[in-house]
Amino acid sequence: MVIEAWPASRQAWERTKASLSGGVSTGLRASMKPHPLFFRGGSGPRLTDLDGNSYVDYVLGWGPVILGHGHPKLTAAVAAQLPYGSTYGAGHLLEAEAAEAVLARIPGTERVLWCSTGSEANLVALRLARAATGRRRFIKFGGHYHGWTDPMLIGYRPGPDGTLGLGSLGQNPATLDDVRLVAWGDLDTTAGLLTTSGTDIAAVFCEPVLCNSGVLEPPPGFLEGLRELCDDTGTVLVFDEVITGFRIDSGGAVTRYGVTPDLVVLAKAIAGGFPLAAVAGRADILDRTTAGVVHAGTYNGNPVVLAAAIATLEALGEPGVYDDFERRGRALADGMRAAFARYDVPVTVHQVGPVVQCLPGVRKARTFDDFLAADQEFYDRLTVQLLRRGVFTLPGGRWYLSTAHTDADIAETVAVIDESLGATLDEGPGPRVSTA
Repeated sequence: MVIEAWPASRQAWERTKASLSGGVSTGLRASMKPHPLFFRGGSGPRLTDLDGNSYVDYVLGWGPVILGHGHPKLTAAVAAQLPYGSTYGAGHLLEAEAAEAVLARIPGTERVLWCSTGSEANLVALRLARAATGRRRFIKFGGHYHGWTDPMLIGYRPGPDGTLGLGSLGQNPATLDDVRLVAWGDLDTTAGLLTTSGTDIAAVFCEPVLCNSGVLEPPPGFLEGLRELCDDTGTVLVFDEVITGFRIDSGGAVTRYGVTPDLVVLAKAIAGGFPLAAVAGRADILDRTTAGVVHAGTYNGNPVVLAAAIATLEALGEPGVYDDFERRGRALADGMRAAFARYDVPVTVHQVGPVVQCLPGVRKARTFDDFLAADQEFYDRLTVQLLRRGVFTLPGGRWYLSTAHTDADIAETVAVIDESLGATLDEGPGPRVSTA
């Protein structure tokens, strides 16, 4: 069956626009085509909308729902904690149990600091790096996303003025002076900035896999080069593993690539969909939060989300989870490539574990500029055709898999991609092809 319209979701959106800004709880959801959908629930890899339509879900809450919806062990852990209260404003043993589970999985980490969001965790990582080094500025890479805050939302996408600088209206332009923006993979420029006499670089921030802009793996030797440069210059190396943490390997990028940063920022998958983030890393840096570095938060380390984290990490620790992620992610990526090839439509499809990226109109994608060259208008049309056939995907081309997705779900999805691509081409032109 092909869905023709979503009247209940449309009506709900009209209602929420009268009380919520834009009718959504985060502005990015407003970009979803044909309009924001509204759901009444989910189970495993599927969601059901207000109109009663069922979808195989590759949005997964924009990443956090790594065990699928309503995972029994996760649900039971949270339900068991709720009768004992939601937060205490004081210590409890789940804080240590969850921290120990994180430290056991990520080599080289000695302490954990709990937060509620990835944006907050990146901010405290920057503050800690500044305190540890006595320096002010930091390096980040074009297309990397470290949250929506003023210091971090620089160079992620072309901003309101069309340049790769400030990312939002209302952002403090003074923050530009704190950031040195470098192209992903450019070790020479990074080295020059770090070794210049009188340098004031406190930290280097990066997504070790550039998931937010193309699922671009690091060039060979690049992460190792960053580690060496930071060691030589006393600079704090920060891996933003909000997406990759506990997703692309049991210890995230640290175990997948064998490079240990000073600090690791975690969120999304860490608690299976509950609002939890963390900074893990060196004790001499993180212990500064009780020695002059202010880090606060009423909800930090609350027992409900930490119960969720413990259950999530236990589930991800079951045998075969990451092998299945890799195999099913590869099957989805291969099926996507085959569909585009059958219609003779140029595409690049990247896959790292259970994260897949589709870039129509791009023959090869190695850089952030290549990612920007993809025809997102064509992809938006494709997402609507997928949605009409029961596959729910993100704008921008990134797909997430959960432990709940099965081989049958992937096979069904590959068939839907093929049919949806044909329908997209029938209704309009193919993608604009990059000449890069």
